[in-house]
Formats: sequence, C-alpha cells, structure tokens
Amino acid sequence: MEFQELDRAGTPRHIAIIMDGNGRWARGRGLPRVEGHRRGEHSVRRVVERCGELGVEHLTLYTFSAENWRRSVDEVTALMRLIELAAKKEIQELHRKGVRVRVLGRVHELPRSLQEELRRDEALTRDNRGLNLNLAINYGGRTEIVDAARRLAERVALGTLKPHEITEESLAGELYYPGLPDPDLLIRTGGEMRLSNFLLWQAAYAEIWVTPTLWPEFGAAELDQAIRSFQARERRFGGVLEPAAV
Repeated sequence: MEFQELDRAGTPRHIAIIMDGNGRWARGRGLPRVEGHRRGEHSVRRVVERCGELGVEHLTLYTFSAENWRRSVDEVTALMRLIELAAKKEIQELHRKGVRVRVLGRVHELPRSLQEELRRDEALTRDNRGLNLNLAINYGGRTEIVDAARRLAERVALGTLKPHEITEESLAGELYYPGLPDPDLLIRTGGEMRLSNFLLWQAAYAEIWVTPTLWPEFGAAELDQAIRSFQARERRFGGVLEPAAV
C-alpha cells in the first residue's frame, strides 16, 4: 500500500502547516465560509492521526492568525466558537492517544471561554509523550519576535542582561515555546506562495512544500506526498555538501 512506501526513518521531526483554502472550498460549493472551516476539522483529524502513525514529534497548525481579526465580526465569532467546540469534542480522544496539546500566541486576547478550554486541554495532556500538537491561535511571527524582544528589553532594564549579551540563542529562548525545535517541513495548502507571518524566526531553514489542494481536501495521502518531497531534498543549512572521498 502507498502508506507503507514511506521511509519512516526520514520522517521530519517537526511539521508545520498553513491550513489555507477553507473559504475557497466553501465558496466553490455555494456554502457559507464557516462551512469550509467546519469541513477543515476533518482534515486536522486525518493529519494528526497520520503524524501519530509516522512518529512525527511535533505538528504545528496555523489555526488563527493575528491578522484574522480583520475578517468580519460574524466570521471571527464563528471561528472562535468552532475552535472551542472542536477542542472540547476532540480532547479526550487526543489524550487517549497520548497527544500533548500546546498553544502558541497571545492567548490572553482570546474570548475567556476559549482561553479556559485551551488551558484545560494543556493541563490535561501536559504529561503525554506522544505527538506534540501545537496550535498557533492569535499567532503572528512578527508579534512573537516583538514579544520576545520586549522580554529581553525588560531584563536589560532590570540589569540582569547586558545588550551585548543578546544573541540568537537568548532571543530564541524568549519565544512562546523555547524548547520547540524548528520545523523541518512547512506545508501550505491552497496554492499561495507565502509564509503569511507564520513561524518567521523558526522557519529560517524549513523545507517548504506548497500544494493547490484546499485544506478541507487535504489528508494522509497529501501529507505523505509532502514528506516524500522532503525526503528527496538535500538540507545544507547554508553550507556545501562535500563530494564523497574516493
């Protein structure tokens, strides 16, 4: 079978996904945009299951960006409600499978009921040792870097850090989840060729794979295709691969 052909030894440690195309999927079927978001929940379930099967350590999903607040009040309200309902519906099954849920972003700006649900989910799954499911909610890459810079500035103001001591490592240590490894593979559905302010610091050397498939139609087969593309690439991280000695 197709799933058995993957070289699991070469599975990315961390996969990040920009889940794009829900609105276009719904529009193409004459449905409200919110129906596309509802259908997208099925894709999340399929991808989480497949990552668990493959032994992926971290899966980060761009769930709601800091810029998504610019959408209509009705759509934003519906999205907040959908995220909360999906979390309530799925958390016990995720917990049973050993998935650890974490949230990246300015959670304090979300509706209180959603904040409380997300914190309960994080607490419930904190000790799980399976897939780390990282939900980027009210998240922006620039915002994350600004928040990290502010924390470093506070330390400088307190006299516990000198400006010349600020390094890439110290800034990375102030990101939302400092221990989160950089993504190896970044997937974008829907065909757009941009990062959309997602993991700007962490994605510096991520392998990027873009598919025209809209998120509600994305599943295990498409994930496998992205991983095969990743496995066929040479990752040099700015260096040069030397020819093998004869």
